Amino acid sequence: MRQINIDMATDKTAYWLDIADYDLDTAEAMYKTGRWLYVAFMCHQVIEKTLKAYWCATQPNDPPYTHNHKRLADGCGLYQLLSSDQREFIETITNYNTEARYPEDKEELARTLTPNACRQIIDDTKQLQQWIKEHLPATRPSNSSADTSES
Repeated sequence: MRQINIDMATDKTAYWLDIADYDLDTAEAMYKTGRWLYVAFMCHQVIEKTLKAYWCATQPNDPPYTHNHKRLADGCGLYQLLSSDQREFIETITNYNTEARYPEDKEELARTLTPNACRQIIDDTKQLQQWIKEHLPATRPSNSSADTSES
Protein backbone atom coordinates (compact mmCIF):
# COMPACT_ATOMS: atom_id res chain seq x y z
CA MET A 1 0.00 0.00 0.00
CA ARG A 2 1.27 3.45 -0.94
CA GLN A 3 2.07 5.91 1.85
CA ILE A 4 1.01 9.53 1.39
CA ASN A 5 3.43 12.37 2.10
CA ILE A 6 1.27 14.62 4.27
CA ASP A 7 3.95 17.21 5.05
CA MET A 8 2.67 19.78 2.57
CA ALA A 9 4.70 22.56 4.19
CA THR A 10 7.99 20.95 3.17
CA ASP A 11 7.31 20.34 -0.52
CA LYS A 12 3.88 21.15 -1.90
CA THR A 13 4.70 19.71 -5.30
CA ALA A 14 5.65 16.34 -3.80
CA TYR A 15 2.55 16.44 -1.61
CA TRP A 16 0.21 16.88 -4.58
CA LEU A 17 2.05 14.25 -6.64
CA ASP A 18 1.89 11.73 -3.79
CA ILE A 19 -1.85 12.06 -3.35
CA ALA A 20 -2.42 12.04 -7.12
CA ASP A 21 -0.55 8.73 -7.34
CA TYR A 22 -2.58 7.40 -4.41
CA ASP A 23 -5.79 8.43 -6.18
CA LEU A 24 -4.64 6.64 -9.33
CA ASP A 25 -4.16 3.47 -7.29
CA THR A 26 -7.67 4.00 -5.92
CA ALA A 27 -9.08 4.37 -9.44
CA GLU A 28 -7.47 1.05 -10.37
CA ALA A 29 -8.95 -0.58 -7.23
CA MET A 30 -12.39 0.81 -8.11
CA TYR A 31 -12.00 -0.56 -11.63
CA LYS A 32 -11.27 -4.05 -10.28
CA THR A 33 -14.46 -3.93 -8.20
CA GLY A 34 -16.64 -2.48 -10.98
CA ARG A 35 -17.34 0.85 -9.31
CA TRP A 36 -17.41 2.81 -12.52
CA LEU A 37 -18.57 6.18 -11.13
CA TYR A 38 -15.66 6.17 -8.71
CA VAL A 39 -13.18 5.27 -11.43
CA ALA A 40 -14.18 8.45 -13.26
CA PHE A 41 -14.25 10.55 -10.09
CA MET A 42 -10.82 9.36 -8.92
CA CYS A 43 -9.32 9.98 -12.38
CA HIS A 44 -10.65 13.52 -12.15
CA GLN A 45 -8.88 13.82 -8.79
CA VAL A 46 -5.62 12.50 -10.26
CA ILE A 47 -5.53 15.18 -12.94
CA GLU A 48 -6.62 17.94 -10.56
CA LYS A 49 -3.90 17.11 -8.05
CA THR A 50 -1.23 16.66 -10.72
CA LEU A 51 -2.13 20.09 -12.10
CA LYS A 52 -1.87 21.53 -8.59
CA ALA A 53 1.58 19.94 -8.28
CA TYR A 54 2.62 21.61 -11.53
CA TRP A 55 1.19 24.90 -10.26
CA CYS A 56 3.23 24.64 -7.04
CA ALA A 57 6.37 23.85 -9.04
CA THR A 58 5.98 26.82 -11.37
CA GLN A 59 4.06 29.56 -9.57
CA PRO A 60 4.96 31.66 -6.53
CA ASN A 61 1.45 31.38 -5.05
CA ASP A 62 -0.67 28.40 -4.02
CA PRO A 63 -3.15 26.96 -6.51
CA PRO A 64 -6.73 28.21 -6.27
CA TYR A 65 -9.44 26.21 -4.55
CA THR A 66 -11.04 24.89 -7.71
CA HIS A 67 -11.86 21.58 -9.36
CA ASN A 68 -11.79 23.11 -12.83
CA HIS A 69 -8.89 21.59 -14.75
CA LYS A 70 -8.88 24.20 -17.50
CA ARG A 71 -8.66 26.99 -14.92
CA LEU A 72 -5.76 25.25 -13.19
CA ALA A 73 -3.90 24.47 -16.42
CA ASP A 74 -4.44 27.96 -17.77
CA GLY A 75 -3.45 29.66 -14.51
CA CYS A 76 -0.08 27.92 -14.34
CA GLY A 77 0.74 28.35 -18.02
CA LEU A 78 0.32 24.68 -18.96
CA TYR A 79 -2.88 24.92 -20.99
CA GLN A 80 -1.23 26.41 -24.08
CA LEU A 81 1.23 23.48 -24.13
CA LEU A 82 -1.53 20.87 -24.22
CA SER A 83 -2.51 19.17 -27.46
CA SER A 84 -6.11 19.46 -28.64
CA ASP A 85 -6.73 15.86 -27.47
CA GLN A 86 -5.34 16.67 -24.02
CA ARG A 87 -7.52 19.79 -23.83
CA GLU A 88 -10.57 17.79 -24.79
CA PHE A 89 -9.75 15.16 -22.15
CA ILE A 90 -9.34 17.86 -19.49
CA GLU A 91 -12.76 19.29 -20.34
CA THR A 92 -14.37 15.86 -20.28
CA ILE A 93 -12.80 14.67 -17.05
CA THR A 94 -13.56 17.94 -15.25
CA ASN A 95 -17.24 17.06 -15.56
CA TYR A 96 -16.74 13.79 -13.67
CA ASN A 97 -16.19 15.73 -10.47
CA THR A 98 -19.72 17.11 -10.45
CA GLU A 99 -21.51 14.35 -12.30
CA ALA A 100 -20.18 11.62 -10.00
CA ARG A 101 -21.34 13.51 -6.90
CA TYR A 102 -24.86 14.72 -7.58
CA PRO A 103 -27.86 12.36 -7.89
CA GLU A 104 -29.43 14.12 -10.85
CA ASP A 105 -26.24 13.53 -12.87
CA LYS A 106 -25.15 10.13 -11.57
CA GLU A 107 -27.68 8.05 -13.48
CA GLU A 108 -26.86 9.61 -16.85
CA LEU A 109 -23.11 9.35 -16.22
CA ALA A 110 -23.42 5.74 -15.02
CA ARG A 111 -24.93 4.75 -18.38
CA THR A 112 -21.81 5.95 -20.19
CA LEU A 113 -19.25 4.37 -17.85
CA THR A 114 -18.78 0.88 -19.19
CA PRO A 115 -15.77 -1.27 -18.27
CA ASN A 116 -14.15 -0.37 -21.62
CA ALA A 117 -14.86 3.36 -21.18
CA CYS A 118 -13.40 3.28 -17.67
CA ARG A 119 -10.28 1.46 -18.84
CA GLN A 120 -9.83 4.20 -21.45
CA ILE A 121 -10.34 6.92 -18.82
CA ILE A 122 -7.67 5.34 -16.61
CA ASP A 123 -5.26 4.97 -19.54
CA ASP A 124 -5.83 8.56 -20.69
CA THR A 125 -5.40 9.76 -17.11
CA LYS A 126 -2.08 7.93 -16.80
CA GLN A 127 -0.85 9.39 -20.08
CA LEU A 128 -1.79 12.96 -19.17
CA GLN A 129 -0.42 12.63 -15.65
CA GLN A 130 2.89 11.37 -17.02
CA TRP A 131 3.01 14.16 -19.60
CA ILE A 132 2.49 16.78 -16.88
CA LYS A 133 5.18 15.18 -14.70
CA GLU A 134 7.60 15.27 -17.63
CA HIS A 135 6.98 19.02 -17.94
CA LEU A 136 7.77 19.76 -14.30
CA PRO A 137 10.82 22.00 -13.99
CA ALA A 138 14.02 20.32 -12.78
CA THR A 139 14.38 22.99 -10.12
CA ARG A 140 11.45 24.53 -8.38
CA PRO A 141 11.00 28.13 -7.28
CA SER A 142 11.78 28.70 -3.65
CA ASN A 143 10.08 31.14 -1.33
CA SER A 144 12.87 30.84 1.21
CA SER A 145 15.55 33.53 1.46
CA ALA A 146 17.86 30.86 2.87
CA ASP A 147 18.11 29.39 -0.62
CA THR A 148 19.77 32.49 -2.08
CA SER A 149 23.32 31.59 -1.16
CA GLU A 150 26.08 32.78 -3.48
CA SER A 151 28.46 30.33 -5.09
